Amino acid sequence: MSDETTQQKASTLLRLHQAPELLTVVNVWDVISARVVAAVDGTAALATASHSIAATLGYEDGEHIPVDLMLDMVGRIVAATDLPVSADLEGGYGDPAETVRRAIGLGVVGANIEDQMRPLAEAAANVEKIMKIAEEEGVDFVLNARTDAFVRGRDRDQGEVLADAVERGKAFLDAGAPVVFVPGRLSEEQVVTLVDAFGPQRLTMIGIPGVPPLARLEELGVARVSYGPMSQNVALTALQELAEDVHRGGGVPSTMRMLN
Repeated sequence: MSDETTQQKASTLLRLHQAPELLTVVNVWDVISARVVAAVDGTAALATASHSIAATLGYEDGEHIPVDLMLDMVGRIVAATDLPVSADLEGGYGDPAETVRRAIGLGVVGANIEDQMRPLAEAAANVEKIMKIAEEEGVDFVLNARTDAFVRGRDRDQGEVLADAVERGKAFLDAGAPVVFVPGRLSEEQVVTLVDAFGPQRLTMIGIPGVPPLARLEELGVARVSYGPMSQNVALTALQELAEDVHRGGGVPSTMRMLN
């Protein structure tokens, strides 16, 4: 059974998803990025980015990082903040339910788990097992059940891909997931279809260029927008631009903030 603090954070995170206001989370990958984002006014929760954590530790994305290393960093991030933390746990590293159990033990109160387009019955069964684990641990766990329909369906008919996302998302909701994550460059029409199928405050998205503006997504009933590895890419772009400017004879920009 999880401790009272974890239970309270889980309930808070669930309420943030259920509220009509859009929840935005800028993903983090280590302790300093977590502290910097948490210190920004308006930050209500944190989410980790598995791609970014793997890159930080020298691994390619796609479950190449050992699960113990991933969970170690996630635990460090949880310990660095009082905010609720949702963890990106890829496909679950071979045992999604057990990986979530271990994450809850670290104080994690939500997670992304990819379906990786496994057979639907298997993917839905994983969702059901995870939610059973959460019930046993006594937390209102915010499983952000991810379908990779669009991620893996770029070369397919997009109408068929959308139908797959609807079918899989509804199955995950029926299995107990509170929200469904559909990453991809979704149009407003696709967002409307998904919200109509899942219900308001059940769809979560990634805020990549080309998707509707945040204010419009809130109007449409989207629960949450996250940014995956793009937040790390923004930080690395700034670092690379500094190096380029130094090589041109410049230096640290006057806009730099002393953050650590």
